[in-house]
Amino acid sequence: MDWELVLTIRDALKRPLFAEAELIGGRSGLNRAVRWVHVLESPSLESLIHGEEMILTTGMGASRDTAAACSFMQNLIDRNAACLCIELGTYFSEIPQEMIALANLHDFPLIQFTRTVRFVDITLDLHSLIINRHHRMLQELESISREFHRLTLTSQGTLKVLQLLCKSTRTQIVYVQPQSKPLFFPALPPGEQQPLLDAFAAFREEMDGVQPEAAPQLREYGHKTLAVKPVGALDQTWAYILMVCPHKPQEFDCLLLDSASLSIAQELLRTRYMEERKLFSENLWVEELVGGRSQDDNRLKGLVGPDFNLVNELPYRVCLIEIENPPEVKWNSPENDWESMTFHLSLLLRSIFEKHSLRPLITLKNNRLTVIALDIQSRVPGKLRLQQALDALQHIRADEKLKDLQLVTGVSKSHRGLKHAHAGYQEAVQALSLYSCYQKPILMYEELGVFQLLLSLNDGRTLESFIRSYLGPLIDHDQAKGSELLLTLRVYLDHDGSKQIAARSLFIVRQSLYYRLDKITELLGEDFMLPENRISIQVALRAYQLLYPEKLTLPSARSAQL
Repeated sequence: MDWELVLTIRDALKRPLFAEAELIGGRSGLNRAVRWVHVLESPSLESLIHGEEMILTTGMGASRDTAAACSFMQNLIDRNAACLCIELGTYFSEIPQEMIALANLHDFPLIQFTRTVRFVDITLDLHSLIINRHHRMLQELESISREFHRLTLTSQGTLKVLQLLCKSTRTQIVYVQPQSKPLFFPALPPGEQQPLLDAFAAFREEMDGVQPEAAPQLREYGHKTLAVKPVGALDQTWAYILMVCPHKPQEFDCLLLDSASLSIAQELLRTRYMEERKLFSENLWVEELVGGRSQDDNRLKGLVGPDFNLVNELPYRVCLIEIENPPEVKWNSPENDWESMTFHLSLLLRSIFEKHSLRPLITLKNNRLTVIALDIQSRVPGKLRLQQALDALQHIRADEKLKDLQLVTGVSKSHRGLKHAHAGYQEAVQALSLYSCYQKPILMYEELGVFQLLLSLNDGRTLESFIRSYLGPLIDHDQAKGSELLLTLRVYLDHDGSKQIAARSLFIVRQSLYYRLDKITELLGEDFMLPENRISIQVALRAYQLLYPEKLTLPSARSAQL
């Protein structure tokens, strides 16, 4: 960093108004930055000190005794004041040795004026200097930021940005990107690289919740300070920039680090958009695969390419993501261009899935994204990681471009061998078809229970006949009287015959539930709760729910839909 842009205690002591000032303690702290000058005569500091102020005082509020004076200075040190300047005279005839010792202990510059000085002149002089330097800092920051942006438009832009960041801040820069070798600017011997990487790894998990737009995170690294800045976009972190400072990084350092991070993120985003478009065109064969038009291994090998053997052995699930468009969205308007939005969604999806060790093969048809999620890690169950990835995808409303999208996802069972992708796709379709029954944004085929069987029997006659056999009297009664006996029976059985829970779920009093159960017993017979009858009735209720989901909706769910 260009230290002329920051006013330090050393710089201030060179000003004419400090010609007769004496530094009597804290000499090792002369490089402390001075952000502002403040005249302070009150011992109450809580609302007056923000940090890095040069304090000018006659000692009026702290001259009662040595202990009070030391307490006053300790409070300044605790609140990160830059230094303390005391005018000798009415309140201090000399500076106590205890204060000098305290200043030396904390490297806190202690300055005395042996003659009367005009504090207003010092304030005016140093404030003018600070403002001018701040203006120069902003000019230099703008100039370097423009150069960062220009470099990202050239070959190997990221490397050039990191080199310029290193040169501008005069610090050690490390660029850490998953699955890539760390980059060091300037180069470091291997023996010095590992301790630095180990220090970063020690708090790497703490960085997971830090968004790319957040300020650099500071950590102690020996006698140095490690500033870590995430690089990314779309609420995803793609890399980290580490700045190793021999001192606490100043505002200029952090602003440059932010600017470099933003420039690199923009380049990575452009690169990912181009890669996504390329992958989108290359993955047109995914549609052929899930459509069942490619079953021969030789044909599949030709479609997938040289890594077919590896991909073909990996477990995977097929995800069918339906994009539900709210009616108020104007899809033909430039700001909601459909193609741009789907590419943006697929880019975000790929980033999220890769973060959870899933390799997605993506294709789009109409308003549905089909994803073959290949599991490339075995330590954590794939179903759990896929659930986490899909949950994260449900929260994309934080992204301005995708905030109006509503996503519903059907997920197949786990399969191996790409020739079974068509079967997985059919399972995902069936899971997705049950959204109206479950009202859940993510539906796993293996969690559908008896619906797996009922879907295969839904030929228009078989299920209707089965339903009438076991539920006919209740259906007729509900239609004739406007009652809700079917819903009551479903809730009652789903809660293992608990009258208390059933009444609460239906939002009715217990007496009303007793009346309904008596009526159900009258219509179905006294033996309807016997094991064989109960199983058949529960299956019939699921079949009815499959065909007429809106008729078995709980009152609370109805309210949510209105």
